[in-house]
Amino acid sequence: MGSTQPEFNNPATTTLLELVKARRTYYGLKAESPISDEAIERIVQDAVLHVPSSFNTQTSRVVLLLKEEHQKLWDIAINIMESLVAAGKVPKEMFENHTKPKLNAFRAGYGTVLFFVDYDSLAAIKEQFAIYADKFDPFALESNAMSQYLVWAALCSEGFGANLQHYSPLIDEQVQKTWNIPASWKLDAQLVFGTPTSEPSEKTFQPIEDRYKVFGK
Repeated sequence: MGSTQPEFNNPATTTLLELVKARRTYYGLKAESPISDEAIERIVQDAVLHVPSSFNTQTSRVVLLLKEEHQKLWDIAINIMESLVAAGKVPKEMFENHTKPKLNAFRAGYGTVLFFVDYDSLAAIKEQFAIYADKFDPFALESNAMSQYLVWAALCSEGFGANLQHYSPLIDEQVQKTWNIPASWKLDAQLVFGTPTSEPSEKTFQPIEDRYKVFGK
């Protein structure tokens, strides 16, 4: 299955699929950028504008943190985890040997993209299409995930390494206060990026035959 190489009408399709294959998780990062900050902004802005959402609800919200602002985020995470250790909620040995080195590795990067969902903005569409009301929140999360993936792949294409983190709800309150984030924006994920200092781990795949079916061919 999939042994032959098909021909595409548009060479950009091959390029797109190669970018999909090249996107990986990088944990070893340093605070350097292969492109300008303006180019990073363009990637993030285009994702916000052009990633689809159900009924064009446009529920994704994004905050880009660079340099010192990026470091501030992970200082917040470290301080919160230290308070949990002091309160006896997290074992000190686990924090010192595992959690803190991991957080410091994120801090060593160049930037973080914060991805939010504004669920409150869905009130009107839920009322208008009441039969689907319970579906709109998951739809919004799916749209946000597409934004995360697009930004991740585009940053990797430009020479960055990146990894996706989920430190909500631990950091939510401090993030909202520090950057004056609207209360209706709910933090979903944090994409950490920087210049790679190490290679990603080997990626393994389950058999495609167990994950894919085609009918009518």
